[in-house]
Amino acid sequence: MANLKDLRNRITSVQSTQKITKAMKMVAAAKLRRAQESAEAARPYAERMEAVLSSLASSMVGAEGGPKLLAGTGSDQVQMVVVATSERGLCGGFNTNIVKAARIKIRALLAEGKTVKIVTVGKKGASALSREFGSITVKHFDMSHVKRLVFTDASPIGDYLIASYEAGEFDVCSLFFAKFQSALTQIVTDLQLIPATFDADNTADLGGASYDYEPDENEILEDLLPRNVAVQTFRALLENAASEQGSRMTAMDSATRNAGDMIDALRTTYNRTRQAVITNELIEIISGAEAL
Repeated sequence: MANLKDLRNRITSVQSTQKITKAMKMVAAAKLRRAQESAEAARPYAERMEAVLSSLASSMVGAEGGPKLLAGTGSDQVQMVVVATSERGLCGGFNTNIVKAARIKIRALLAEGKTVKIVTVGKKGASALSREFGSITVKHFDMSHVKRLVFTDASPIGDYLIASYEAGEFDVCSLFFAKFQSALTQIVTDLQLIPATFDADNTADLGGASYDYEPDENEILEDLLPRNVAVQTFRALLENAASEQGSRMTAMDSATRNAGDMIDALRTTYNRTRQAVITNELIEIISGAEAL
Protein backbone atom coordinates (compact mmCIF):
# COMPACT_ATOMS: atom_id res chain seq x y z
CA MET A 1 0.00 0.00 0.00
CA ALA A 2 1.29 3.48 -0.91
CA ASN A 3 2.19 5.75 1.99
CA LEU A 4 0.49 9.09 2.61
CA LYS A 5 3.32 11.14 1.09
CA ASP A 6 3.21 9.19 -2.16
CA LEU A 7 -0.55 9.62 -2.37
CA ARG A 8 -0.30 13.37 -1.75
CA ASN A 9 2.34 13.68 -4.45
CA ARG A 10 0.21 11.68 -6.87
CA ILE A 11 -2.86 13.84 -6.18
CA THR A 12 -0.83 17.02 -6.72
CA SER A 13 0.58 15.63 -9.96
CA VAL A 14 -2.84 14.69 -11.36
CA GLN A 15 -4.24 18.09 -10.34
CA SER A 16 -1.46 19.78 -12.29
CA THR A 17 -2.22 17.61 -15.32
CA GLN A 18 -5.91 18.42 -15.00
CA LYS A 19 -5.16 22.15 -15.09
CA ILE A 20 -3.17 21.65 -18.30
CA THR A 21 -5.86 19.58 -20.03
CA LYS A 22 -8.55 22.06 -18.98
CA ALA A 23 -6.53 24.96 -20.39
CA MET A 24 -5.89 23.04 -23.62
CA LYS A 25 -9.61 22.33 -23.94
CA MET A 26 -10.41 26.03 -23.63
CA VAL A 27 -7.74 27.01 -26.17
CA ALA A 28 -8.97 24.33 -28.61
CA ALA A 29 -12.56 25.55 -28.20
CA ALA A 30 -11.50 29.11 -29.08
CA LYS A 31 -9.47 27.93 -32.09
CA LEU A 32 -12.27 25.60 -33.19
CA ARG A 33 -14.68 28.48 -33.64
CA ARG A 34 -12.32 30.34 -35.96
CA ALA A 35 -11.32 27.19 -37.84
CA GLN A 36 -14.93 26.12 -38.28
CA GLU A 37 -15.90 29.53 -39.62
CA SER A 38 -13.01 29.41 -42.10
CA ALA A 39 -13.90 25.89 -43.25
CA GLU A 40 -17.57 26.73 -43.70
CA ALA A 41 -16.72 29.96 -45.53
CA ALA A 42 -14.53 28.06 -48.02
CA ARG A 43 -17.16 25.44 -48.86
CA PRO A 44 -19.46 27.57 -51.08
CA TYR A 45 -16.59 28.77 -53.27
CA ALA A 46 -15.12 25.27 -53.68
CA GLU A 47 -18.55 23.73 -54.34
CA ARG A 48 -19.46 26.46 -56.85
CA MET A 49 -16.18 26.01 -58.69
CA GLU A 50 -16.76 22.28 -58.77
CA ALA A 51 -20.25 22.86 -60.21
CA VAL A 52 -18.91 25.13 -62.97
CA LEU A 53 -16.11 22.68 -63.80
CA SER A 54 -18.60 19.81 -63.80
CA SER A 55 -20.75 21.68 -66.30
CA LEU A 56 -17.75 22.44 -68.50
CA ALA A 57 -16.44 18.89 -68.22
CA SER A 58 -19.79 17.40 -69.27
CA SER A 59 -19.60 19.36 -72.52
CA MET A 60 -16.13 17.93 -73.19
CA VAL A 61 -17.17 14.27 -72.91
CA GLY A 62 -15.96 12.39 -75.95
CA ALA A 63 -14.05 15.39 -77.29
CA GLU A 64 -10.44 14.95 -78.33
CA GLY A 65 -7.62 17.14 -77.11
CA GLY A 66 -9.16 17.86 -73.73
CA PRO A 67 -7.08 19.09 -70.79
CA LYS A 68 -4.78 16.44 -69.38
CA LEU A 69 -5.89 17.27 -65.82
CA LEU A 70 -9.38 16.17 -66.83
CA ALA A 71 -8.72 13.41 -69.35
CA GLY A 72 -5.92 11.75 -67.40
CA THR A 73 -3.02 9.79 -68.80
CA GLY A 74 -5.07 6.74 -69.71
CA SER A 75 -3.38 4.72 -66.98
CA ASP A 76 -3.57 4.32 -63.21
CA GLN A 77 -0.31 2.48 -62.68
CA VAL A 78 1.48 5.21 -60.71
CA GLN A 79 -0.52 6.52 -57.76
CA MET A 80 0.29 9.62 -55.73
CA VAL A 81 -1.23 9.57 -52.23
CA VAL A 82 -1.27 12.85 -50.29
CA VAL A 83 -1.85 12.40 -46.55
CA ALA A 84 -2.73 15.57 -44.63
CA THR A 85 -2.47 15.42 -40.83
CA SER A 86 -1.59 17.82 -38.01
CA GLU A 87 1.75 19.09 -36.75
CA ARG A 88 0.83 18.44 -33.11
CA GLY A 89 -0.62 15.56 -31.15
CA LEU A 90 -3.03 15.36 -28.21
CA CYS A 91 -6.02 15.47 -30.55
CA GLY A 92 -7.64 12.09 -29.97
CA GLY A 93 -7.95 9.78 -32.95
CA PHE A 94 -7.73 12.55 -35.56
CA ASN A 95 -4.30 11.67 -36.96
CA THR A 96 -4.67 7.95 -36.33
CA ASN A 97 -7.89 7.70 -38.36
CA ILE A 98 -6.43 9.54 -41.37
CA VAL A 99 -3.22 7.51 -41.34
CA LYS A 100 -5.15 4.26 -40.93
CA ALA A 101 -7.35 4.98 -43.97
CA ALA A 102 -4.33 6.01 -46.06
CA ARG A 103 -2.36 2.94 -44.98
CA ILE A 104 -5.22 0.63 -46.01
CA LYS A 105 -5.38 2.20 -49.49
CA ILE A 106 -1.60 2.20 -49.95
CA ARG A 107 -1.36 -1.47 -49.03
CA ALA A 108 -4.23 -2.31 -51.39
CA LEU A 109 -2.57 -0.45 -54.27
CA LEU A 110 0.76 -2.14 -53.64
CA ALA A 111 -0.97 -5.52 -53.52
CA GLU A 112 -2.44 -4.77 -56.95
CA GLY A 113 1.06 -4.15 -58.31
CA LYS A 114 0.70 -0.38 -58.53
CA THR A 115 3.56 2.03 -57.99
CA VAL A 116 2.78 4.29 -55.05
CA LYS A 117 4.34 7.63 -54.14
CA ILE A 118 3.47 9.37 -50.88
CA VAL A 119 3.35 13.07 -50.08
CA THR A 120 2.81 14.01 -46.44
CA VAL A 121 1.47 17.28 -45.04
CA GLY A 122 1.99 17.57 -41.30
CA LYS A 123 4.55 15.97 -39.00
CA LYS A 124 2.28 13.38 -37.38
CA GLY A 125 1.35 11.66 -40.63
CA ALA A 126 4.93 11.75 -41.87
CA SER A 127 6.18 10.15 -38.65
CA ALA A 128 3.56 7.40 -38.67
CA LEU A 129 3.95 6.48 -42.35
CA SER A 130 7.75 6.67 -42.43
CA ARG A 131 8.07 3.50 -40.39
CA GLU A 132 6.46 1.39 -43.11
CA PHE A 133 6.55 3.52 -46.26
CA GLY A 134 9.60 5.73 -45.79
CA SER A 135 11.18 4.45 -49.01
CA ILE A 136 8.23 5.57 -51.17
CA THR A 137 7.66 8.95 -49.48
CA VAL A 138 8.78 11.52 -52.05
CA LYS A 139 7.84 14.85 -50.45
CA HIS A 140 6.94 16.38 -47.09
CA PHE A 141 5.33 19.77 -46.48
CA ASP A 142 6.08 21.28 -43.08
CA MET A 143 3.17 23.38 -41.80
CA SER A 144 4.55 24.04 -38.31
CA HIS A 145 5.11 27.73 -39.15
CA VAL A 146 1.45 28.27 -40.06
CA LYS A 147 -0.55 30.01 -37.35
CA ARG A 148 -3.66 30.81 -39.34
CA LEU A 149 -4.12 28.99 -42.63
CA VAL A 150 -4.43 31.07 -45.80
CA PHE A 151 -4.52 30.15 -49.48
CA THR A 152 -0.82 30.85 -49.99
CA ASP A 153 -0.04 28.07 -47.50
CA ALA A 154 -1.86 25.51 -49.66
CA SER A 155 -0.87 26.74 -53.14
CA PRO A 156 2.70 25.30 -52.99
CA ILE A 157 1.18 21.85 -52.49
CA GLY A 158 -1.06 22.29 -55.53
CA ASP A 159 1.83 23.68 -57.58
CA TYR A 160 4.01 20.70 -56.68
CA LEU A 161 1.30 18.18 -57.61
CA ILE A 162 0.58 19.86 -60.95
CA ALA A 163 4.29 20.14 -61.82
CA SER A 164 4.83 16.47 -60.94
CA TYR A 165 1.82 15.43 -63.01
CA GLU A 166 2.92 17.43 -66.04
CA ALA A 167 6.37 15.85 -65.68
CA GLY A 168 4.74 12.41 -65.93
CA GLU A 169 5.65 11.34 -62.39
CA PHE A 170 2.21 9.88 -61.59
CA ASP A 171 -1.14 9.04 -63.17
CA VAL A 172 -3.63 9.47 -60.31
CA CYS A 173 -3.48 11.63 -57.18
CA SER A 174 -5.65 11.18 -54.08
CA LEU A 175 -5.81 13.36 -50.97
CA PHE A 176 -6.66 12.05 -47.50
CA PHE A 177 -8.06 14.46 -44.92
CA ALA A 178 -10.80 14.68 -42.29
CA LYS A 179 -13.98 16.55 -43.21
CA PHE A 180 -15.40 18.49 -40.28
CA GLN A 181 -18.98 17.82 -39.22
CA SER A 182 -18.94 18.61 -35.52
CA ALA A 183 -16.59 18.61 -32.56
CA LEU A 184 -17.48 14.94 -32.07
CA THR A 185 -17.59 13.84 -35.71
CA GLN A 186 -14.90 14.09 -38.39
CA ILE A 187 -15.18 12.02 -41.56
CA VAL A 188 -11.97 10.72 -43.14
CA THR A 189 -12.25 11.54 -46.86
CA ASP A 190 -10.39 10.16 -49.86
CA LEU A 191 -10.61 12.86 -52.55
CA GLN A 192 -9.24 12.26 -56.05
CA LEU A 193 -7.54 15.47 -57.13
CA ILE A 194 -5.95 14.40 -60.42
CA PRO A 195 -7.43 13.64 -62.89
CA ALA A 196 -10.40 15.73 -61.81
CA THR A 197 -13.64 13.85 -61.23
CA PHE A 198 -17.02 15.54 -61.00
CA ASP A 199 -20.49 14.41 -60.04
CA ALA A 200 -23.01 15.05 -62.79
CA ASP A 201 -25.50 16.14 -60.13
CA ASN A 202 -23.27 19.12 -59.32
CA THR A 203 -24.54 20.94 -62.39
CA ALA A 204 -27.83 21.35 -60.56
CA ASP A 205 -26.07 23.96 -58.42
CA LEU A 206 -26.09 26.21 -61.46
CA GLY A 207 -29.87 26.31 -61.35
CA GLY A 208 -30.28 24.13 -64.41
CA ALA A 209 -29.29 27.05 -66.64
CA SER A 210 -27.34 26.62 -69.85
CA TYR A 211 -24.33 28.87 -70.41
CA ASP A 212 -22.28 29.83 -73.45
CA TYR A 213 -18.65 30.34 -72.49
CA GLU A 214 -16.18 32.76 -73.99
CA PRO A 215 -13.44 31.68 -74.65
CA ASP A 216 -14.32 28.04 -75.36
CA GLU A 217 -14.71 25.33 -72.72
CA ASN A 218 -11.30 23.78 -73.36
CA GLU A 219 -9.43 27.04 -72.78
CA ILE A 220 -11.39 27.78 -69.59
CA LEU A 221 -10.72 24.30 -68.25
CA GLU A 222 -7.01 24.65 -68.98
CA ASP A 223 -7.00 27.70 -66.71
CA LEU A 224 -9.42 26.56 -63.98
CA LEU A 225 -8.36 22.94 -63.47
CA PRO A 226 -4.90 23.77 -62.03
CA ARG A 227 -6.52 26.41 -59.82
CA ASN A 228 -9.10 23.85 -58.70
CA VAL A 229 -6.32 21.55 -57.41
CA ALA A 230 -5.07 24.34 -55.14
CA VAL A 231 -8.61 25.30 -54.10
CA GLN A 232 -9.57 21.74 -53.17
CA THR A 233 -6.28 21.32 -51.31
CA PHE A 234 -6.87 24.55 -49.40
CA ARG A 235 -10.40 23.47 -48.55
CA ALA A 236 -9.13 20.09 -47.32
CA LEU A 237 -6.55 21.77 -45.07
CA LEU A 238 -9.24 24.07 -43.63
CA GLU A 239 -11.45 21.06 -42.94
CA ASN A 240 -8.46 19.37 -41.32
CA ALA A 241 -7.77 22.39 -39.11
CA ALA A 242 -11.35 22.46 -37.83
CA SER A 243 -11.38 18.68 -37.35
CA GLU A 244 -8.09 18.80 -35.44
CA GLN A 245 -9.35 21.42 -32.98
CA GLY A 246 -12.69 19.66 -32.55
CA SER A 247 -10.97 16.36 -31.86
CA ARG A 248 -8.49 18.04 -29.48
CA MET A 249 -11.26 19.78 -27.57
CA THR A 250 -13.15 16.50 -27.16
CA ALA A 251 -10.00 14.62 -26.13
CA MET A 252 -8.98 17.25 -23.56
CA ASP A 253 -12.51 17.39 -22.15
CA SER A 254 -12.42 13.63 -21.69
CA ALA A 255 -8.92 13.83 -20.14
CA THR A 256 -10.06 16.55 -17.72
CA ARG A 257 -13.01 14.48 -16.57
CA ASN A 258 -10.86 11.37 -16.23
CA ALA A 259 -8.35 13.34 -14.16
CA GLY A 260 -11.19 14.46 -11.89
CA ASP A 261 -12.31 10.86 -11.41
CA MET A 262 -8.74 9.81 -10.66
CA ILE A 263 -8.34 12.60 -8.10
CA ASP A 264 -11.54 11.52 -6.36
CA ALA A 265 -10.33 7.91 -6.25
CA LEU A 266 -6.90 8.95 -4.93
CA ARG A 267 -8.47 11.14 -2.24
CA THR A 268 -10.66 8.24 -1.13
CA THR A 269 -7.60 6.00 -0.94
CA TYR A 270 -5.68 8.75 0.89
CA ASN A 271 -8.43 9.22 3.48
CA ARG A 272 -8.74 5.49 4.08
CA THR A 273 -4.97 5.12 4.41
CA ARG A 274 -4.79 8.08 6.76
CA GLN A 275 -7.61 6.65 8.86
CA ALA A 276 -5.86 3.30 9.03
CA VAL A 277 -2.62 4.99 10.16
CA ILE A 278 -4.43 6.93 12.89
CA THR A 279 -6.22 3.79 14.04
CA ASN A 280 -2.93 1.89 14.25
CA GLU A 281 -1.31 4.70 16.23
CA LEU A 282 -4.25 4.75 18.69
CA ILE A 283 -4.02 1.00 19.13
CA GLU A 284 -0.28 1.28 19.83
CA ILE A 285 -0.87 4.07 22.42
CA ILE A 286 -3.64 2.16 24.16
CA SER A 287 -1.61 -1.08 24.15
CA GLY A 288 1.40 0.77 25.56
CA ALA A 289 -0.72 2.37 28.33
CA GLU A 290 -2.18 -1.00 29.32
CA ALA A 291 1.27 -2.55 29.42
CA LEU A 292 2.33 0.03 32.03
